[in-house]
Amino acid sequence: MNSLLFVIASLLLPETALASETAGSPPHMNLTHHVIGYLSIAVTVLAYVAAMSEDIIELRKSKPMVLGSAVVWFAICIVYALHGEAKVAAVAFESNLLAYVELFLFILVSMTYLNAMEERGVFDGLRIWLLSRQYSYRQLFWITGALAFLLSTVISGMAVGLLMGAIAAAVGKKNKEFVGLACVNIVVATNAGGSLSPLGGISTLFVWQHKILHFYEFFSLAVPCLVNFLLPAAVMHFFVPKETPAASTSAIWLRRGSKRVIFLFIVTLVITVWSNVVLELPPAAGMMAGLGLLQFFCFYLTKSAKKVKNDFAHVYELFQVDAPANNRKQDFDVFKNVGNVEWDTLLFFYGAMMIIGALGFIGYLDAIAHFLFGQLNPTVANISIGLSSAFIDNGTLMFAVLSMHPDLHQGQWLLLTLTLGVGGSLLAIGSAPGVALLGQIKEGYTFTFHMRWMPVILLGYFASIAVHFWINARFF
Repeated sequence: MNSLLFVIASLLLPETALASETAGSPPHMNLTHHVIGYLSIAVTVLAYVAAMSEDIIELRKSKPMVLGSAVVWFAICIVYALHGEAKVAAVAFESNLLAYVELFLFILVSMTYLNAMEERGVFDGLRIWLLSRQYSYRQLFWITGALAFLLSTVISGMAVGLLMGAIAAAVGKKNKEFVGLACVNIVVATNAGGSLSPLGGISTLFVWQHKILHFYEFFSLAVPCLVNFLLPAAVMHFFVPKETPAASTSAIWLRRGSKRVIFLFIVTLVITVWSNVVLELPPAAGMMAGLGLLQFFCFYLTKSAKKVKNDFAHVYELFQVDAPANNRKQDFDVFKNVGNVEWDTLLFFYGAMMIIGALGFIGYLDAIAHFLFGQLNPTVANISIGLSSAFIDNGTLMFAVLSMHPDLHQGQWLLLTLTLGVGGSLLAIGSAPGVALLGQIKEGYTFTFHMRWMPVILLGYFASIAVHFWINARFF
């Protein structure tokens, strides 16, 4: 067996595998010009192509990413093990895993609360309320955009996009042009709102978790993000139909505890920010505390259920009908809400972060960083990275940049946060809200329709950058 390993090593390993070894430091191999390095690049490209082709090949995007990350890291660890330094690669893997775990716990709790609010009827209630107000198409265009901007500062972009998209689709059943314009506006607004708060966007969350920017410093991007949203919306406004859709006559039925779930979510966000700013705990710590609160509230609803005939007892009494047999018991199980989170998205980020971490460990990210932040102007580099987020997930790109450890001052970090956040709006596939709406909206919003408005969105992109340099000049 040992002889076989040495044969494999002689075929795969470079003659000078250990690079820049200093006394007292663990050996670190430079595999950038090694077959393992080339294999890692090939696997990464294949995994991303498969993930981006999810709708075509009908393969969940998490599957190729998780498998690809496993192949790359196993290949790296085998090389290090053959040199007797398996621990070095294992420690690097654990470091990347820890970064993912913090992100995982944060998003897991956030999604659990969103599922709980959806299960309690909060989002349906908001949708019905808006449909009942008899707003015009233009008013609904601005209302859905403004709500998307505000909600995305504290709620994941995918959830906001799906909620506002459902409203746009419901009111625009007979007007495809309105649905398409409203969805483009929702994508732009959601990405812009998520860029000014670490609670709403993956890329901003990464920067906050790495303690590069303090929580309050993100709000310096409020005006640039508003410009990014308002400029394209103002242009699209003149193309939105002036008619008024028929009002909805549906009643709003909220399940017991719905308002208290919203309150607990707000308390959770407050605890998260406070514990990070005052106690310097990672954001995941505050979110997990909030999950504990939700679990105890679930326990309270379950135990007090016998005092309430039914969540919709008042409805059944109004219409003088018996409650369905499967709805006579209070049923609020927090673990069902945990189980209904977007596991495909969470596992996708696992694969993406681990692959990017592997490429950084191999040495590719250092080479890219030397070119981007050494040979190019940092402003040009950050704007270019932001434009690339139209094709590649912004969370993945931000994690890659953080893994490069560039020497940037505060203004440039804010610029990178801005460009990566809003750059995904340029194409429908560039952000989670856009991808979600492509899958949800059957008529009106398409990749081609979104691309028609790319010049206007690009104008908003560069306008927001200009405003950032103007109002945040003190950071440069």
